[in-house]
Order: sequence, then structure tokens, then C-alpha cells
Amino acid sequence: MNEFLGTKEDVLKELNINPKIGLTEETKKLSLEKYGKNSFTKEKGISLFGKILESLKEPMILMLIFAGLIAIGVNTVNYLNGGHFDIFECLGIFIAISLSVIITVVMEGKSAKAFEALNKINEDIRVKVIRNGNLEIINQKDLLVGDIAFIETGNKIPADGRLLESVSLHIDESALTGESETVEKNCDAIFTDEKIPVAERVNMAYSGSFVAMGNGKMVITSVGDSTEFGKIARELSSTKKTSTPLQEKLAELGKKIALIGIFAAAIVFIIQLINFIRIGEANFVNISEAFITSIVLIVASVPEGLPTIVAVSLSINIIKMAKQNALVKKMVACETIGSVNVICSDKTGTLTENKMTLNKLYINGEYIEPENIKNKKIIENFCINSTADINYKDNAIKFLGNPTECALLVGANKSGFNYKEIREKSKIIFEYPFSSDTKNMTTVAEINGEYFVFTKGSPEKIISMCNINEEEKKDIEKTIEKFQDEAKRVIAFAHKTVSASVENNRADLESNLIYDGFVAISDPVRKEVYDAVNQCRSAGINIKMLTGDNIVTARAIARELKMLNENSLIFEAKDIEAMNDEELKNNIDKISVIARSTPTIKMRVVNTIKSMGNVVAVTGDGINDAPAIKNADVGVAMGITGTEVSKEASDIVLLDDSFATIVKAVQWGRGIYDNFQRFIQFQLTVNFASVIVVLLSTLTGLKAPFTAIQLLWINIIMDGPPAIALGLEPIRGDLMNRKPTKRNANIVTKKMFGKIIYSGIIMIILFMIQSKLNILKVAENERSTVLFVMFVMFQIFNSFNSRELGFESIFKHFFDNKLMLFSMLGTFILQILAVQYAGGFFNTIPLSFNAWIKIIGMAFIVIIASEVLKIFIKNNIR
Repeated sequence: MNEFLGTKEDVLKELNINPKIGLTEETKKLSLEKYGKNSFTKEKGISLFGKILESLKEPMILMLIFAGLIAIGVNTVNYLNGGHFDIFECLGIFIAISLSVIITVVMEGKSAKAFEALNKINEDIRVKVIRNGNLEIINQKDLLVGDIAFIETGNKIPADGRLLESVSLHIDESALTGESETVEKNCDAIFTDEKIPVAERVNMAYSGSFVAMGNGKMVITSVGDSTEFGKIARELSSTKKTSTPLQEKLAELGKKIALIGIFAAAIVFIIQLINFIRIGEANFVNISEAFITSIVLIVASVPEGLPTIVAVSLSINIIKMAKQNALVKKMVACETIGSVNVICSDKTGTLTENKMTLNKLYINGEYIEPENIKNKKIIENFCINSTADINYKDNAIKFLGNPTECALLVGANKSGFNYKEIREKSKIIFEYPFSSDTKNMTTVAEINGEYFVFTKGSPEKIISMCNINEEEKKDIEKTIEKFQDEAKRVIAFAHKTVSASVENNRADLESNLIYDGFVAISDPVRKEVYDAVNQCRSAGINIKMLTGDNIVTARAIARELKMLNENSLIFEAKDIEAMNDEELKNNIDKISVIARSTPTIKMRVVNTIKSMGNVVAVTGDGINDAPAIKNADVGVAMGITGTEVSKEASDIVLLDDSFATIVKAVQWGRGIYDNFQRFIQFQLTVNFASVIVVLLSTLTGLKAPFTAIQLLWINIIMDGPPAIALGLEPIRGDLMNRKPTKRNANIVTKKMFGKIIYSGIIMIILFMIQSKLNILKVAENERSTVLFVMFVMFQIFNSFNSRELGFESIFKHFFDNKLMLFSMLGTFILQILAVQYAGGFFNTIPLSFNAWIKIIGMAFIVIIASEVLKIFIKNNIR
């Protein structure tokens, strides 16, 4: 049933309701059975077990589980054949898994509860209705289709309904439609177009909106899930989050690492098997040991610390970002926002303040600032010819009534006039409310024994009532056009003095008036948005405005923010609806503004942008923004002015409602991504070097360089403190002067790959020279221990190399990350303790002081070689 089509009598007949009687006991039951309750269907929450299971599905975690199961299997077989069961090897892997899952579940807290937020809106709201011919006050949740409900200034609309009466009724629908202006309602309006937007259905009142002015009566036509609000809820429930760019990249990296590890392990096992057969020692014990070494090699090649370091790094950055007024609800959003290259932003309440503000006055050919108004008659017009009120609380202004009239009252207060005192000194004689037909409001009032007519309204209407010569009229109209081109709302004012015997004749009262001037009012752009938009442009981020507001206002705001260029396209939602998917794809890059946007259109646009390989953030504060916010790669909601639904659907909530905070979040996200790359560069260098060293030792017939325990020790300590320290490297200053990372870009860049191979080869060469030639001249019984310690020291020094992704010297930011210095020192001390005091476990012997000094000196070559390469590249490659 399209209640906005046809007359109100048609709707009442369709529902079989007498407006004087309302629902009866019998029709209440029928209505409840047919249309249901005025509540929203709850989405089933995710249990703790479900959250844990979800975390275990991460590709890197699955790979670790597989490696852990193999380790258990191999150790079990070894134990059954009289060997040793290495509990530490198995525990190490599963502890890494547990840490990652625990951190993720704890830091994310409860999952999104958009449907619970919807039901919060219904709490503690009482509604006046007619039932059985009597007036009753009922809870909103008890409202049924067919109820006759009354609404008045300040009320929240309890459900969707067809208006039966409307007296100067203006409704604020910004949370639902994005329209910044209040909508004047007309119960007698009739429509024939089924596709007319919600924002233009002036004969309807919609759930979740507020009565800004006037009063009315309506018949409830939709409740709960069937309301426009409920339809958005259904879109939320059907919107599922896709994998983030980071998750996709880590999954791809994990597959490649696993394949390389398996390939290397297979080669090592086959070569060892051939050797055993060649020398006649192909017995079960030797083959089992070879197999175990190969499996350990696979485990060692898997960066099991990666999920943990990702979880730890994100959780710590969640705390840091909260201090910057960005409350992160979904951990991975910390990083994802750094890859964003398109931001689809709402206008009202996001780019603008959603607070109508008096900009300028034009009186007697002069521009006047709002705080310098001296014209007493205009001030009296502001204050007396109005039904609005304002409240000041905690340095914030609350509008009560029509936002435009509230802006005028704020202007009066700024100029030193107390609107309440002016009202107390006046007495209203007649009042003619504003309507779309008359386009003005007039009040006749007595002030200190004198009688005045005050009127305000559209400039064309007010000028026609005044005695103005043609030259003055042209000057006023020219100035008005200038403000209207800037999407300012222009209101003109006039007055005259009348006698005490004034008659109630509107036509006479509104003639021969004295023209006082006009004001320009608008919903101003937030101050911080100008710089934020410029920063986004420098950072390669394209901003698109998707607003429920009209195209004139949207264009003016986009122009003011310099979002438009010569190729920019501006459309209304109906234009987007008329495009097929291919046409939308062809135009999407050039589209800067879409006016009269609906939730469905926003969703379609976001999906189209994502399908083209972009990483999309959606910002907004209204109910109509929620589906697109949830569907985005990163959903961002306003914490102060945002609706509960938009906040619950989001990944990040801006606690200060500042668009500039999004820019800060992008910077943090880019820093986090860089840190993941630093860790990966470090980890892959360790893995590459260890796998190749074992492989070369096998190929050249040398003894295996490491025992299984030593290989796992290298793996564990390198996944610990050094990795965490790299994951918390401070943000570098140039992050916002580069383009975003593409969605399909490899997380291991060419520069990183080159440094991994180069550093790995340096380590391998040094290791093999010592292994073959013993250039450190250590005792024979120390050689295997020296190789083990030297390899660990390679990684400690290489961790400093990994702090730089490019070709900057490591010494430029050497002391910026104190945690890194302490971590390396701690790792070094652990290695000393392991070798000097736990030799039985690690199969090592204590080394002399001289041996340690030699090892440190040899390992430091890793840093020297890296710095020399950087100098060479800087000097020879431009």
C-alpha cells in the first residue's frame, strides 16, 4: 500500500478506520495479526564461541594450525619409536595461535548490534492516540497500524503515517533523508508518481523524524520493520562485510610462503633420503629425523608471529587512535583506513554543522555581520514574529522549533539582545503562520503601547508588499541572487506601525510595509573540513558527496570545498537510477556529487566503487547512511550527532564529529600498514636465510646447521620482541604526501623484495664462509654453537635494517623507537642466557668473551652492507 498516493480518505477506507473512533478492541487484534508490532526484528548476536571460530578462520591462523598438527604428529611418531616428544615445539605454535585469537576477541569487544540500536529508539516514548473513540496515552511499541496519533512540536514521529491534519507542520527528516531543511507538510497533497522520493512526500510523516514546528494528526500506516526506518534495517541485515585489503594480502602472502616452504622442505628431504640410500644408512631412525627436520623447516618458514603481531599492533593502535578521537570498533579497520582512496561522505552533519546559521544581513545597501545588528525593528521581527526557542547548555545551543527561526534568535543574542525579554515586553494580537502558499509569516504585536506589523518570508513576496523604488529593488534582487547562487537561504523582513483599532485583515496588514532588509542563512561547512579536504587531495584520496539534500545546495558546498574540477559530474539520485551498471562504472570516477541520495543509491554507488578495485570509506551520521556505512571497507560514523544506528553499523566512530579526524585516522592507518611491511620484511629475511642455509648445507653435504630446537628458538625469539617493536615504529611525517596503497598491490613491494634477497644473501654468504672456512678461528667444539649464535645476531642487526622500507639510513630515526632498542637488547640477553646456561637443552656449549666479540663484529657486517647499498643506490640511481 503506497499511502502517499491518493487522498487521506482513500487511506482510511483502505484500512477500514473511522478517524473519530480509531482502533477498537476487535480491529486491534486484526491489525496486530496482519501488520505486526511496532518493533524491529533483532539480528541474532554472535556468541563468544562464534567470535573465536571467526578469528580461527584467518588464513594465517589456519596455516599455523596445520603446522601445529604436523608437529604434534611427527613428535608423536618419534616418541612411539623411543625418541623425544618436543613439547616446547608444539606449545610454541599453539600459544601463538591462542595469543592472536584472544587479543582479537578481547579488543573488538561486542560485535555490531545495529538492530539493538534500532530498538533503543522505541524506549520511553509515549504517544497520544484515539482508540474506541477515546484519547489514550500508549507506549510507542504498542502502536499499531490504523491508530490515529497526534504529533506536535518537539515530538519524535513514532511510526510511518498518512497525515490527516497539518497545522504549520514542519518536520526535520535529516536523519532519514539527509535533507538539511525542515519539510513543510501538507495533509491534502496528492501524488500519482510511485517513485517520488521520501523527502518529497509532504503528506506523510516518517518514523525517527522530529516535529520542528506545528502540530498534526496522522493514521499509522506502517510499523516496525515495514517503516522506511525498518527498510533501512533490512538492508543492514543483508549487508555482509567482505574481506579487508589487509586480510586479502596476508592470505595471499601466506599461500606463497607455504608453497615455498613445502618446496624447500621437499628438496631437503629428498636430498637427505638419496644420501642415506647412497651410503647405505636408509633406516627408519635416519629417515624419521630427516622428515622431522623437513617439517620443522616448513614450520620455520611460516611466520607464525604475524597474526600475533598484527593483533598486538592493532590493539595498541586502537588505544592511541582513541586518544585522537577515533574510536575503533573493528580492529582491522585501524589499518584498512590507511588504504582508503575514496571517501563517500554525507553532507549534512558531516561536512556541514547541521545547524542553520545566520551568515550576513543586508540593510540599506550595507552588509552587516550577525553580531553587529543595530536595527531594532529587525531584531523585534526576529524575536516576536517567531514560534521557536533556543536553549544554551554546556556551551552548546539546542534548537527548539524551526531551525531557521532558531538561527535568527541566535543572531539576536549575538548582537546583545535577549529574545525572551523582548517577547515578555510584547503582546501578540494576531499571528499568521508561514505556509508554502503564502511564503511568509506575519505577526501583529503591541510593544509599550504601540502596535506593529512584522512580517518575514521569501524576498519576492516581502518586496512586493513594500514601497520600494525600481532602482532600490534591482539592487536588492541582484544581491539576493548572489547569495542564492551560494545556496544561502534568503529571508526578507518588513514592518509598519498600525493603530490600536487594527482589524484582523491579512491583506490590509501586509500592504504598504517598510522594507527593513534581508538575511542570508545556511548550514555552514565545518571549519576543519577545508584543510581536511585539501589533505585528502594531497594524499590521493577522492571525496564524493552523497547527500539527501537538493542539488543546488550540494553543488554550492562542493564548490566551496573545491571538490569540483572541469571534469566533475553532479547528479541526482534519479539520474543514477536511470543508469545501468556499465554506465555507472564509466561515470563513477568523475562523479563528485549525488544529490537526493537514498540508502539504496548510496549502497549501489559504494558497491560499484569497490568492484573497481578501490578501498572505500563511507562517513555519515543519519539513519539513511547506515547501510552504506556497514557495506564500506571502513564505515565511519559521527559520535555526537550520529544516530545510534549509524554508530552501531560503523567500524570507526569519530568522538569529536570532526571530518579532520578521518584524515588523522588515515595517517595512522598508513603508519600501521608500513609497520606491518617492516615486520614482514624482517620476518621473511629470517625465513629466507634459514631455509637457504639449511638447503645449501644439505646440498653441499655439510652437517645440518641447526637442530630442530635451535631452528624453533630462532623462529620464536624473532617473532617476539623485535617483531612487536617493528610493529610499533612511530609514524613518519611524509605519509600524507603519497598515493594510497592499491587494493590489489602486493604487500611485499619490489623494494622490500630486493632488500630481503640482498640482506638474506649477505647472511647466507657470511654463514657459509664461517661454516666452511671458520674465519673467526673458533675452537672446533665451538663451531656449531658459533653458527647458531651468529645467525641470531644477523637477525638482531637486520631488525634495524628493517625499520626503513626505502633507502633512508637507519641512523636518521635510530632513537625514535626506544622500544626497539630495549627489545634488541632483551633478545641479545636471552640469547646469551640460552647459550651460556641452557646448553643441554639447546645443544650448545658456553662461548668465551672473545668468541662473542668476534660474532658481534661479523654480524654487524649486515648493517654495513645495507648502508653501503643505500649510498650506492642514492648516488647512482635517480
